Amino acid sequence: MYNKSDDYWKTNRFEELSKDELGVYKMLDTLQTVKKFKQIYNLVSILGSGYIQFGHFDYGPIFSTFGFNEVEGIRMRVGGRTYFGPNDTWRLQGFTAYGFDDNKFKYGISGKWMVNKRNRIILSAGNRRDIEQIGASLTTTNDVLGRSFASSALFTTGSNGKLTNINLSSAAVEIEPVKNLTFLTGISYRTLESASPTFSLDYYTALPSDTNPQGSVKSDVKQSEANIQIEYTPNRKTIGFGVERNVVDSPYSRLFVNYSHGFKGVLNSDFQYEKLQLYYKQPIII
Repeated sequence: MYNKSDDYWKTNRFEELSKDELGVYKMLDTLQTVKKFKQIYNLVSILGSGYIQFGHFDYGPIFSTFGFNEVEGIRMRVGGRTYFGPNDTWRLQGFTAYGFDDNKFKYGISGKWMVNKRNRIILSAGNRRDIEQIGASLTTTNDVLGRSFASSALFTTGSNGKLTNINLSSAAVEIEPVKNLTFLTGISYRTLESASPTFSLDYYTALPSDTNPQGSVKSDVKQSEANIQIEYTPNRKTIGFGVERNVVDSPYSRLFVNYSHGFKGVLNSDFQYEKLQLYYKQPIII
């Protein structure tokens, strides 16, 4: 409804465009045909979004193409997403990566579908098998393709050998009944195990005893989890009306609350637990 033809505006304008205003339109149309301008425009667009567009497919993020860590050594990553326009109601995205030291392929794939535009009801699901630096994020979520600080030449500092193999599957539904107030509920299942000999996740399932001097030790963790999440971002401005929106770069407050419950025994999950995460950000303009 926001994309109207020139003929539509000629018929429905309350006032005719002036000569100068028509000149502005002509100048903008002409710029689109200037090769030098298009090159600069495309370069800025790539650096801003991190993606290179090929038809209805975006390659990227380009900043994650090369990485390095002590487990994988040099890491190569290729990925992309569908992109038909800023107001897409659905999106598929994925990646594959290879570490030249551990000689393993990793991958991730996820999809989102906005089934209701008025209340922004979005269904999402995905699966990822990768190496991750657990504990690096203040508020961990079940976003399958979320940022991993394990393998990056830009963000890695010091030793980064204490990494974890993760296999994460998740599904969620979210709704935005009021502008900038989002509710999400989801389920997830993940397995964690050490990716490095310098880092251990071993724990006792049975303590040493006279009948079992060594005790019983397990080296991986299985987690079946359900979560409820609330995010409130007053005064946030966004661009577009699709399943993924761009945020206008202006200061806004953010309140994030997430409650998670782990179910022991469900799909051989190891622990029952409850977890509450709180995050609040208040920019102060100097």
